[in-house]
Amino acid sequence: MEIAVVGTGYVGLVTGTCFAETGNNVTCVDIDAAKVERMKAGEVPIYEPMLDVLFERNSREGRLHFTTNLAEAIAKAKIIFLALPTPPGEDGSADLSYILRVAEQLGSLITDYKVIVDKSTVPVGTCELVKEAVAKNAKEQYDVVSNPEFLREGFAVEDFLKPDRVVVGTTSARAKEMMEELYKPFTRQGNPILFMDERSAELTKYAANAFLATKISFMNEIANFCEQVGADVDMVRLGIGSDTRIGKRFLFPGIGYGGSCFPKDVQALAKSGIDAGYEFKILKSVMKVNERQKTALLGPILQYFNQSLTDKKIAIWGLAFKPDTDDIREAPALYMIEHLLEAGAKISAYDPEAMENVKKQKNFPIEYSNDQYAAIEGADALLICTEWGVFRNPDFDKMEKLLKSKVVFDGRNLYDLDKMKKLGYYYKSIGREIIQAHI
Repeated sequence: MEIAVVGTGYVGLVTGTCFAETGNNVTCVDIDAAKVERMKAGEVPIYEPMLDVLFERNSREGRLHFTTNLAEAIAKAKIIFLALPTPPGEDGSADLSYILRVAEQLGSLITDYKVIVDKSTVPVGTCELVKEAVAKNAKEQYDVVSNPEFLREGFAVEDFLKPDRVVVGTTSARAKEMMEELYKPFTRQGNPILFMDERSAELTKYAANAFLATKISFMNEIANFCEQVGADVDMVRLGIGSDTRIGKRFLFPGIGYGGSCFPKDVQALAKSGIDAGYEFKILKSVMKVNERQKTALLGPILQYFNQSLTDKKIAIWGLAFKPDTDDIREAPALYMIEHLLEAGAKISAYDPEAMENVKKQKNFPIEYSNDQYAAIEGADALLICTEWGVFRNPDFDKMEKLLKSKVVFDGRNLYDLDKMKKLGYYYKSIGREIIQAHI
């Protein structure tokens, strides 16, 4: 099938590449000419495990193409995916200007029947707005479909190729038939394609992300309470995660959630509620807890250093909002860096993939290190903000020689408490006993 994908961010590039992997002819279009040229030359502009392998294979075999020309991209396409950014406005609402602008252009460009698919995360009612925008200039028939993505950064390729479900919102029999044909190769193991109306599909995505964000914030609240009463959040997590009604995923406490989805989707759903005359009280609490949690370790760090970080060197492991991605949007590490710098600290940082993005997007006066051990050399303390696999089993003997003091503040609970006690570290994590065995 001929497919066009408008937008080559995380969602668009993964979508286009994975559809090409199942034999479709895919043209991805983006307004960034330099980015398009890099992709034509074989460069993958984002870090996502396994994406480079599929990208290279499908580009080489002539199924994956790139252009800045929207008319060229959609000329032969039967289905057009809109994978455009919907950044949050100042009031938390999703900015639909990118999507609606392209929709208007599509109206004047389509010369035969097309299925136009909202792949971006959009508020309830967006399909109607896209239909209206296309209709301003359209002379041919078309349908607008909602097909929200449920991709986890770091597992996006796996999630796309083996989805636990595909959600399609359409009331058009013709569009339904085409979408069903397109997704059949991905659901051969029996995972369902769930067809529903457009508004229900749009709300499904927001509801899913809001619920997962709620689980994270709830567990962070429990972790904070554990510290007050002397309980161990790891034990509590295992106890409630074994309940099949609750499940074990998204119950790991830490310094808050970030990324491109949870923060803006929770905000957008809450704003949609206000617009409709409904107040999401739970979501307001979720956002408040997460905002506070991002800097949950700032107080303990200041307390350890007697409220003064002047000339103290803090090493930071992890800048991305989660492991296996270079995405730094709403990353807790960035909030911690801002506050630590304000307090007078010197910072050295290391992340396997995200350092270039921080350099480009933030003007932090910090030192970027070539590896995790270079970052901690001469540091008064180590702060862990992202749970990259490479940080999970470090060389503690080497760390002891490089750190000025054996002090670790762990925002992701990577290490065993008994081990840190035996090693003689001062170790502060989230929702667990503080190890005071600093020598």
